[in-house]
Amino acid sequence: MAELTQTSPSLCCCRKALPVSGGRCAGEPKPPSAGPRPGAARCPLVDVASASNFRSFRLRHFHLDLRLNFAAKEMSGWLVLDLVPVQPGVSALVLDSHPSLLIHSIDCKVPGDGKDEPASLTYRVDPFTDYGSSLVISLPAGALRPEQLIQVTVRYTTTDGPAIWWLDSELTCGQSRPLVFTQGHSVCNRSFFPCFDTPAVKSTYSASIRVPDGVTVLMSASRSSYSKLDRIFQFSMEFPVPSYLVALVAGELQHMDIGPRSRVWAEPCLLSCAVKKLGGSVERWLGVAEDLFGPYLWGRCDIVFLPPSFPIVAMENPCLTFIIASILESSEFLLIDVIHEIAHGWFGNAVTNATWEEMWLSEGLATYAQRRITTEAYGEAFTCLETVVRLDALHRQLRLLGDNNPVSKLQVKFEPGVNPSTLMNLFTYEKGFCFVSYLSELSGDVRRFDSFLKDYISEFKFQSVVAQDLIAYFLRYFPELQDAAVSQREGLEFERWLSGCGPPPFEPDLSAGGALIGPVQELCDLWRGGGPPDQQALATFDLSAWSTFQVVLFLDRMLDHSPLLYDVMASLSACYSALFDGLNAEVQIRWLQMVVRNTFYPDLPQVRAFLHKHTSRMYTVPLYEDLVAGVMKCVAVEIFYQTQRRLHPNLRRTLQLILFPSSSAPANQSGAVPPILTGSAPSGSPLQSPAATATASAAGTTAAMALRDVNVSA
Repeated sequence: MAELTQTSPSLCCCRKALPVSGGRCAGEPKPPSAGPRPGAARCPLVDVASASNFRSFRLRHFHLDLRLNFAAKEMSGWLVLDLVPVQPGVSALVLDSHPSLLIHSIDCKVPGDGKDEPASLTYRVDPFTDYGSSLVISLPAGALRPEQLIQVTVRYTTTDGPAIWWLDSELTCGQSRPLVFTQGHSVCNRSFFPCFDTPAVKSTYSASIRVPDGVTVLMSASRSSYSKLDRIFQFSMEFPVPSYLVALVAGELQHMDIGPRSRVWAEPCLLSCAVKKLGGSVERWLGVAEDLFGPYLWGRCDIVFLPPSFPIVAMENPCLTFIIASILESSEFLLIDVIHEIAHGWFGNAVTNATWEEMWLSEGLATYAQRRITTEAYGEAFTCLETVVRLDALHRQLRLLGDNNPVSKLQVKFEPGVNPSTLMNLFTYEKGFCFVSYLSELSGDVRRFDSFLKDYISEFKFQSVVAQDLIAYFLRYFPELQDAAVSQREGLEFERWLSGCGPPPFEPDLSAGGALIGPVQELCDLWRGGGPPDQQALATFDLSAWSTFQVVLFLDRMLDHSPLLYDVMASLSACYSALFDGLNAEVQIRWLQMVVRNTFYPDLPQVRAFLHKHTSRMYTVPLYEDLVAGVMKCVAVEIFYQTQRRLHPNLRRTLQLILFPSSSAPANQSGAVPPILTGSAPSGSPLQSPAATATASAAGTTAAMALRDVNVSA
């Protein structure tokens, strides 16, 4: 659920399938056996995004003991790793780290060796990529044996790393106390604590967090307690998780139970709104999911709403989902986002992609599971409408990037140094969803496929897998399909699905949503007739009675045909502008993108008002990019000067790069806080008149072709 990237990473255009395997990844418990697995043992797993030597050890458990210092914006303390060497002659432990971590000392203890004091270890920090470094720790010579437990303690202090987001009080919703949260996906948690920062490694963990008075700490853990006397929060995660799913938030937070295993956490000013929006729905959704995919494995299913500075929409941290508070405006988008994160409890958290090159194993399966839940809870028509909105966005992205762009593969091989977060895109979600839908179609019955997914979770729970694990299990589960060689059907070969560029070879039948989708397309056709449509024909469409997804689909499809003639845009504004201004931010941002892309100055005050109100990345970046791509850059600069003090430094840095591309500040990375720009906003060119705007629009001025043009926020 990360935001779409502005530029395509450097990608290799070829990808060989990984060998068929059912072997476990390092650090994972042995799964329940479901019979012999086909194929040879997996070749040693390579994760080019990790500098660590995770294949040399089994990580049993780790413990964090940290003190939070809001004034200095630091976390200081220690990390204890319980490690078991699995290879003879291991002389060094290599962990993923980050230049922002200040390492103070490292020592090692071998339980049962008769020594009272731990041995001090030497170490060095080597460069790795722009998103991390390697911490190379020399281990005691001759003291280690395979399968012998060792405990390595690293004492350190965090500074300004990409995983840790310190918010001054004015950047919180209540604006009364500061707040801090962490965001580990994909490879950021190496700046939170040294670790095996790869999804191939899972372990249990515990934590002790010391905080000032009045601060509440939450973590993605299955158990928690608080000592008021010592002001220490204790956490324990009893189920194995990868490093990126370890998360923390601390600030002025309150909670209210909304179900037997769910509660909502938020700042006091947001809590009642969040509870009202969710009500008892979470327990209902969990029940539907359990009927489909088996028991919910994590115990708690709590939700914390974070200020607009949260850099993505939502994050599936086990036991404690993080969601941006901005999404509370739209009940339908909130519903979809929460259900999607719930689905990750089975797909992504319980069974995880072993490498970031196959993120679709998490996101594609979770998207399929999300839509099975919404179909059971809200009907097929609603699910089909939401799916059409997303598949439209997928094809929009393909038109912009081209069918041969390697980013459209499900198995994307990225070169060393490429940040895996740049591969978070609609293909990961929607092309992955289409492949899972195709497997469901092959099974012959959606309920039969539900049973397959339930057994898949039971077979691989708390493990990390590659695509061939899923495919081999599927073919073993449906032997008649293996006998029919369905994986080799011309045009639908599994290898083509995984390694081929371009659109999905198959898309599910969405005709069940026709009653909701049909009127949207009919209205779009009226507005695309070359001029303003007949008012009597428009009178049959009452957009005030439409759902959010219907209005969003209408605006997305009209955006696809922008720029429009000036009189068409003026008529659209006269008909709908006041209505859209009273709807939620998901509708407003799309309408305002139409205003900007069509340089329609009469509605420019709405753009100003929106950017003065919203300070989240998902609602600011798309509009600023559209403003800069057209003739309204001077407007964007003026708004930025007026609002920059209310923006998180990371977002301020991003917008400065959009507005002033000659800046040398790194995008989307933590570093020195960018300065508040002073002085008057440049006057730029004078605002054009509507007549001049009409000429420019007819000439076809459009935004640059980039992933930012995909009109979705999730």
